[in-house]
Amino acid sequence: MKYVTIVILIIIVVVCVILFPAIFNKTKQGTTGTASTPPSTEAPVSDQNDWPMFRGGRGLLGTASGMLPDSLELAWKFKAERAIKSSPVIYGDLVIVGSNDDNVYAIDLEKGNRVWAYKTGDAVEATPCVIGETVYVGSLDGFLYAINIKNGSLKWKYETNGQIPGAANWTLSPDGKTVWILVGSYDNILHCVNSTNGKAVWTYESDNYINGSPAVEGSRAVFGGCDEIIHVVSLIDGSVEAKIEGGSYIAASAAILDGQVYVGNYDNIFIKADIATKKILWQYTESDDAFFSSPAVGQEKIIVGGRDELVHCINRSDGRRLWAFQTLGEVDSSPVICGDKVVFGSTDGIIYMIRLSDGSKVWSYETGQDITSSPAVARGKVIIGCDDGYLYAFNTN
Repeated sequence: MKYVTIVILIIIVVVCVILFPAIFNKTKQGTTGTASTPPSTEAPVSDQNDWPMFRGGRGLLGTASGMLPDSLELAWKFKAERAIKSSPVIYGDLVIVGSNDDNVYAIDLEKGNRVWAYKTGDAVEATPCVIGETVYVGSLDGFLYAINIKNGSLKWKYETNGQIPGAANWTLSPDGKTVWILVGSYDNILHCVNSTNGKAVWTYESDNYINGSPAVEGSRAVFGGCDEIIHVVSLIDGSVEAKIEGGSYIAASAAILDGQVYVGNYDNIFIKADIATKKILWQYTESDDAFFSSPAVGQEKIIVGGRDELVHCINRSDGRRLWAFQTLGEVDSSPVICGDKVVFGSTDGIIYMIRLSDGSKVWSYETGQDITSSPAVARGKVIIGCDDGYLYAFNTN
């Protein structure tokens, strides 16, 4: 019996020696992994056929799936009380857009009638961002609003110390459980806000106004500021990853693809920058005026509007001009590439559709007043706002 007991004790000791280090190492690795894991890139539930935010997706690339016909048919017009400078988004059977009459509107996609409206304290020039059942949108009153998409009721609002003219973007928390909302403000700060309770997660301060929307790729956000800097910010804690000289004020939203940033500045120069090396890869200098338009980034071509009344097509690899399309007004509207076509508006009051291959005009529609809103292209519609207070919807099939 004595020997049996000794054998049992030896077996227990051996088992402990084998198992306990493994358990300890497993626990240690799990803790370390959690601390350094970047935010998840898995998207919340949404349909890939939607256009749920500015430029269609988090990289702000301005490209839509499918093809467009050679002519668009007007489906409906929705009238707000003042100009619509906000760019619309398409989510399911709704269109969401802001207006200078201080409202955020939800409109039936097929019929064009109002479903609900939410009144803010000032003009809403920012593009809404829809995630799940919530609309996130900033107002010139300095608040970021979270609105229930089903009935237009307020969930929460988050106060900044400046106007919010640019669209919100989003990421997921490092554990993948919570959506974080990103928005820039004229208080010079990029705010990261918890979507659940409307509380700040972190803030990143620049040296001047943030006019555009931050672009998101992987674990970083990128934006250009009026401090003439392209800022690269960690989504984990808001720390700076890189600062790249932009050469002049940057009012437009940057696009990001494969670690490379595309944006124009106030000094008439369009830039391609590399985040890893923190260097400008090329500069396009064939514009005679500032860039307020955000670029559409295709496989080989960059399309961007200028205040020189041109839409510029730039070779993505080396920055050469491929073609330019002449309008009769400034092009602050951000173009959208869809298949072999490009759609945008101009302050000449015209909505244009041109060919991606050579910039030749395919179709146009005259509204009569300035268009600075950018189009949304999804679910068989092209939708764009105008300073005449109308939101125009065109069928694409």
